[in-house]
Formats: sequence, structure tokens, C-alpha cells
Amino acid sequence: MKVVSVVGARPQFIKAAPLCRALRSHHEEVLVHSGQHYDHEMSDVFFEELGIPAPDHNLAVGSGRHGRQTGEMLGMLEDLLIELKPDVVVVYGDTNTTLAAALAAAKLHVPVAHVEAGLRSFDRTMPEEVNRVLTDHVSDVLLCPTDTAVRHLAAEGITEGVYQVGDIMLDTARLFAEARDPAVVLGAMGLEPGGYLLATVHRAATSDSPERLGSVVKAFLELERPVVWAVHPRTRKNLESFGLVESLDGSSAVRLVQPLPYTDTIALLRGSAGLLTDSGGMQKEAYFFGVPCVTLRDETEWTETVELGWNVLVGTDEQKIVKAASLMSRPDHRPDVYGEGHTADAIVSVLEQRYEN
Repeated sequence: MKVVSVVGARPQFIKAAPLCRALRSHHEEVLVHSGQHYDHEMSDVFFEELGIPAPDHNLAVGSGRHGRQTGEMLGMLEDLLIELKPDVVVVYGDTNTTLAAALAAAKLHVPVAHVEAGLRSFDRTMPEEVNRVLTDHVSDVLLCPTDTAVRHLAAEGITEGVYQVGDIMLDTARLFAEARDPAVVLGAMGLEPGGYLLATVHRAATSDSPERLGSVVKAFLELERPVVWAVHPRTRKNLESFGLVESLDGSSAVRLVQPLPYTDTIALLRGSAGLLTDSGGMQKEAYFFGVPCVTLRDETEWTETVELGWNVLVGTDEQKIVKAASLMSRPDHRPDVYGEGHTADAIVSVLEQRYEN
């Protein structure tokens, strides 16, 4: 079986790591990197750290507006798929890379397998929501992480080719969580276990808005515990351009750090008192490791984390953030709603059933 896997952004590298291993043990995989994330801290370091094979093709598309970026990738991927003639194209998540690869394959009548299918925020103002809905509707194999995702697809009339396989990010967590001792990472940064909150902010709806980003900064400065903020490159640029970085310079309440490798991020997460984030993936990772989470959005695709009490949605309201952070707690119950960390093998099994020979 010949598989073309297309990645382009940090969350996709994390998801691809275990599936690349599982595919390459018995099949031919061609890995394509769109270049959507191209900084070393957001791209190369993940390939190196997670043992992902070097991309066979790098489109080097870079950043840009959604339409232009997606269009450039679409043309290049179409040419590449005509040349490679795969049995199936695997796409991950909800980025512009995901949509471009799915459209290119579908128009060439190449089957599309969507890892993390069926997620919905029900907010069409989010580019990610548009990407994931369109990708699901052109996919042949829909690899869902949860029962909720399966139900979302059924509500849209998609019932064929749907498989509940668990969450691929749990595979990555299982494989790499012990690679870095939290005590070593925290010690190198002068941090005490449970003595800080970890924060990430990267979504355009927040980071591109002076009002919303300003509200988040004010809230972080008011929190009882210090905040270690791993700052996305675009967010850092906006902190500077909006004149917000001055309020953080020299502050003991908020410590800005560069984007971190996966294993360091997980070590910091495990050692923290809680997580403040607008990242979908990190909401799950917090749940995997039993860390309470405050999500800086009004909705989430990972509703299980909220229903089970491990996650609270607060948007970017300053007072709601402060209140939720002060009330963080660890519920007694944390069921295996995302599987047991063997999703990559389940995905390979599905693809073999459908496309081998």
C-alpha cells in the first residue's frame, strides 16, 4: 500500500509521529510537508525530537492569507499526487494544509483519509471549522477520535467510511511523555512543581485582536500564580506591535519563553498547577496527564474535557480568566474517552482493509 501523508503545522507533526512509525513498518509512506509552519521552533525541532522521517517533499509555501496559501498548496499538491499515484492520501486535523491536500486528492479521485474527523466547534468564523467541515465532506475514510465526533458526522449525513479509532495524540503522549523528566526541565528553568501556570495563545481570533490579546495579558498579570507563557511567533509579534509587551517586561507574574519542543512542553504541563490555552491539542494533553485547564475560547471541539470537569471555557474576558484560574481543581474521575494510546495501529488496520491490494 502506498500512502501519501501531508503535514504542515506543529499539531500535525505531533499527530504524524506515531502513524509514520506504524505505516512504515509494513507499507510505503511518502511524507509531504507543506511548509505552513517553517520556523525551526515550530517545524524542524519536532521532526528531530519525535523521530519523524525527513519529509520526502517540502513545498515551502510559507505564511500568507488563507486563500492564497491554500491555493498555492492546492496546485503544488495536485502536481505531486499525479506524479506519485498513491493508494490513499492521509490528512490531519483542520489547517489550510489539511483542506488543500484533501481537495487536491478528491479532485483526482484519490481516496482521502482524515485523521481527527468529525470535530465541530459550530463556529464558522473559525478558519479551522471551515477546513474540517469541508475536509470531512470530501473524505472517504473518516477516522474519529471520539463517539461525539461520530455523532457529529451522522448529523451531517455522513455514515459511510466512519471509524472510531481513538485519539492519535494519546499515542504520541504514550510514546514520548517519559522522554524528559519534568524535574530536570523545571529545575533548568528555576520552577517548582505546582508553583506556576503554563500558557499558550496562538489562534488568530485572539492573537490578532488588540482588545482580546490585551485582556488576556491583563488577566495573566493578575493571577495568583506566575505564568510561564510559551509564545507563538505571531503572538509575540502582535504583543510588540500592540504595545503590550512593555507591561510584561520585567514582570515576575508572567515569564515569556520561546516555543518549546514537544517533550519540554509536556514536562512543563505535567509540572504545572494548570493550563491556560486556546489550543485544541493542549486541552487534550492536559486531560491526558490530569492537569486542569482554562480554555481562552467560548467553545471547544473537545467537549468531553468540559463535561468531565477538567476544562472551563472562559473566552478572553479578563475577570472570567482570573476567576477560573483561581478555582482550578482536579476531579476524581478521568475516564479513557480518547482511547488507550493505540490509535495508529487502528488506523493502519482500517487502511489495509480498504486499500491494500
